[in-house]
Amino acid sequence: MRVLIIGAHGQVGRRLVERLAPSRHEVRAMVRDPDQQPALAAAGATETVVADLERDCSQAVRGADAVVFTAGSGPHTGADKTEVVDRQGALRIIELAEAAGVRRFVMVSAMRTECPEQAPERLRPYLAAKREADDRLRATAMDWTILRPGRLLNERARGRVTLGEGLPYGEIPRDDVAALLAALLDAGVTSRRTLDAVSGETAVREAVRRLGVS
Repeated sequence: MRVLIIGAHGQVGRRLVERLAPSRHEVRAMVRDPDQQPALAAAGATETVVADLERDCSQAVRGADAVVFTAGSGPHTGADKTEVVDRQGALRIIELAEAAGVRRFVMVSAMRTECPEQAPERLRPYLAAKREADDRLRATAMDWTILRPGRLLNERARGRVTLGEGLPYGEIPRDDVAALLAALLDAGVTSRRTLDAVSGETAVREAVRRLGVS
């Protein structure tokens, strides 16, 4: 499967490129800056493509079988950047993926998007943008999964998570988010599901497998 990673030079995106590199998938890494291409090629990307979420990204999406959207302005940027990346950029990629016939779409969102008005004021635009993008993705006919991690940590992978729906807010290392994304990509039991993820007691692939156990 040819997998396009949006935000491949970001903290989660780079980790995902490395995890998918030895897999059977072809990894197409999308970056905004051509200077970022060599590092991603060294990380194992099969192909790199230069495109900007704020402009036309159709050439990046064309020919992809799956899209993983890991881009994000983060909750600490201004509302203007959040609007451009987390709302407009995500919506644009979803529409392009639909038009290009992409079958699989995995979205990295955030916990608590269902109630942005209850979050601290500085987080509300970010969570509202994520919620709108998630809702748009749910309305498509694609085979989608929305992963909503808790607070992201830069520490080493713990390798154990709790994965499910409606989880209490928590935290999770970025390494474990990347491991989850790699596992979710081929997991049919996650089709058309919104999943929260925090650190826990279950190995990543086992946590994904258990989603299909009634």
